Amino acid sequence: MGLLTGLLTFPLAPVRATVWAAEQMAAAAEREYYDPAPVRRALAELEQDLLAGRIDEDAYDRREDELLDRLAELERRERPDERRRAP
Repeated sequence: MGLLTGLLTFPLAPVRATVWAAEQMAAAAEREYYDPAPVRRALAELEQDLLAGRIDEDAYDRREDELLDRLAELERRERPDERRRAP
């Protein structure tokens, strides 16, 4: 970028910085959303809650189904090529 271009586009620097920051936050949120580790932790905590008597079996079953569905969704997303090859 030349000196003239730099001077002419300098007023846009705050906008570019804001866009960059938003892109970084979106990327971090996406990585966190698609990370299976928090789902596995939630499953372990759910089992501890059941064993400690903090929740009943019906609540455990409902939440476990939700978490297992989420985990399966994440695993399918990691291996999209296997869905195409399956008969």
